[in-house]
Amino acid sequence: PNVCAVQKLIGTNRKYFTNCKQWYQRKICGKSTVISYECCPGYEKVPGEKGCPAALPLSNIYETLGVVGSATTQLYSDRSNLRPEIEGPGSFTIFAPSNEAWASLSAETLDSLVSNVNIELLNALRYHMVNRRVLTDDLKHGTTLNSMYQDLPIQIHHYPNGIVTVNCARLLKADHHATNGVVHVIDKVIATTTNSIQQIIETEESLETLRAAVAASDLNSLLESEGQYTLLAPTNEAFEKIPQETLNRILGDPEALRDLLHHPILKSAMCAEAIIAGLTMETLEGTTLDVGCSGEELTLNGKPIIANKDVLATNGVVHFVNELLIPDSAKTLFELAQESEVSKSTDLFRQAGLSSHLTGSETVTLLAPVNDVFKDGLPVVDSNMKNVLLNHIVRDQLSSKYLYHGQKLQTLGDKELRVFVYRNNLCIENACIAAHDKRGRFGTLFSVDKMLTPPSGSVMDVLKADHRFSTLVAAIQSAGLTENLNRPGTFTVFAPTNEAFRAMPQGELNKLMGNAKELANILKFHVADEILVSGAVGALVRLKSMQGDKLEVSMKNNVVHINKEPVAESDIMATNGVIYAVNSVLQPQASRPQERGDEPADPALEIFKQASALSKVSQRNPRLAPVYSRLLARMKENSGRF
Repeated sequence: PNVCAVQKLIGTNRKYFTNCKQWYQRKICGKSTVISYECCPGYEKVPGEKGCPAALPLSNIYETLGVVGSATTQLYSDRSNLRPEIEGPGSFTIFAPSNEAWASLSAETLDSLVSNVNIELLNALRYHMVNRRVLTDDLKHGTTLNSMYQDLPIQIHHYPNGIVTVNCARLLKADHHATNGVVHVIDKVIATTTNSIQQIIETEESLETLRAAVAASDLNSLLESEGQYTLLAPTNEAFEKIPQETLNRILGDPEALRDLLHHPILKSAMCAEAIIAGLTMETLEGTTLDVGCSGEELTLNGKPIIANKDVLATNGVVHFVNELLIPDSAKTLFELAQESEVSKSTDLFRQAGLSSHLTGSETVTLLAPVNDVFKDGLPVVDSNMKNVLLNHIVRDQLSSKYLYHGQKLQTLGDKELRVFVYRNNLCIENACIAAHDKRGRFGTLFSVDKMLTPPSGSVMDVLKADHRFSTLVAAIQSAGLTENLNRPGTFTVFAPTNEAFRAMPQGELNKLMGNAKELANILKFHVADEILVSGAVGALVRLKSMQGDKLEVSMKNNVVHINKEPVAESDIMATNGVIYAVNSVLQPQASRPQERGDEPADPALEIFKQASALSKVSQRNPRLAPVYSRLLARMKENSGRF
């Protein structure tokens, strides 16, 4: 009974009195913790008894300070003449700094307090006090308590992970009852706060560049207003790391500047002590930042770039950051691409002399193949490749969530691209989107899984232009299907190559070619009336052929298979469909020779089979004769049905 679990951070003196929300993590900022057990506040052990069964007698706040590990606060209370007040009658709450908290103060700060104990030290201690009893349940997130020093406010934050902070000092041990109040032990000596976030920016020398940017964007009023914000304030050093050209572009663009300054402002106050694992937090700009920690350091998007943390303001908290966090919405397409898995694509566009489309104010969408597409090296950039790349730049700034099936997009190369929406993918022609959009200042980046191939003619045009399909073209013409594959439509054609026809027995091939009806039937089995590109093929997709039977399309080892046959080439795009080259002629179910096991069950035949087998056995085993007789009777009963 009355035992509390404590997580101790290995290698430090830091303790976390755990609760259910923290218990299962067993890690603080990536470092393992050891679980130990202590008597809960107000209880002690009894020799020979389990747990901590004995309740301690209540004493006044002054005496309680010595019991809970805040002897230094007790000592300074005595020196500053606060002792009579916290020993006497009343109802108080004191947020008592731990012994380690006092020891961590700079020598200069501590000297200024203890050299004037009757004023500075007394006022500092009274700022840690509230003139009523306040338990943990009363410490609500975002509330303030009036201290006993000039009623100056104390900011309370109670986070979802169970951590409570008081002016960003973490509550270590809570709810130690006393006869005249309650004691909470905290991990820092807290100081009065009178400046807003804006006033901190105005007075801090290391934020001079930020101060000028805030003034230019009219953000002053927001940073002076009431509320609870977190400002991840870029220092002068952070601005100096940015290329001057980029910085000038952003500072000269009011919309980009606004996004730049709204991006490091979080919508709630987040003290460093509350971060014990990664959190995704929403910014004032509407995007998110990953705020986390690694050991003693805070991290932003995985980087330990916070130089100074927990500078408290009346309307939130400021952390000083040594890197400028530029949001995507303030970047050019070129900058977006350089930071993504499409950096090799940007090299191609640069070599082709197309950089101006990626760095200017032209509203476009870039379809950039991911780096894996070029694992064997970049293609040679010539006039043909330049035209190919122009067809990877779509007019207008798009968002993938607004694309719809059948939508037509115009490229800078004057080609028309189609949008295909599938259950598991979103594709533009043969290229499917491989990552979330990155929306920049004027352009949007779509990372795609392959080089895009715009259609170059109808299905028949494409087949005629490819020597591999000369036999197929002749067969289509012979079967009278040319017009069908020339008309507008949405076909998927599994096109047998010349090699596929040569693989057929000569007699069977001659018979097929001499029967226009049967030939048309076979060819229709190779065509589905919907477009399916390879990026949409999962474990299994079933398409209805124009002949009527189903086609089974699957993906195995990154190779498309049709009816279990591997495809030789995928995604040959046409204006009215897509073509797959196959090295075999597919056979509809009705045309395949069937084995006995595939035939429909015939009741009479089954009875006959059983009867025939049993007749032989019954001759050797008299006990089976009655079974044989019954089977013969069943044959007679069913003889009229078949």
